[in-house]
Amino acid sequence: MKSGIFALFILCAALLFVSSRYGSAEEKGDAKLLLEKKCGTCHSVEKAKSQKKTKGEWETTVMRMKNVNMAPISSKEAMTIIDYLTTHYGK
Repeated sequence: MKSGIFALFILCAALLFVSSRYGSAEEKGDAKLLLEKKCGTCHSVEKAKSQKKTKGEWETTVMRMKNVNMAPISSKEAMTIIDYLTTHYGK
């Protein structure tokens, strides 16, 4: 009985590690929705999707939109958007 509980504990711990390491499909969908909601208020999201940039270039672009153009995004949202853009539209 104890070995069954221990095995179940190990399985749950492994699943938590994998889901936190790679993110869930819901989190990835949330990043896309965040991009569409926040960036799409000022310009077409296609503008971002048509470009290929490095992570540093995406960070420069998104932070300029946030800090200079006053886009209504928090720092945490900016990092989520930068990670999403780098993953899907990076060079």
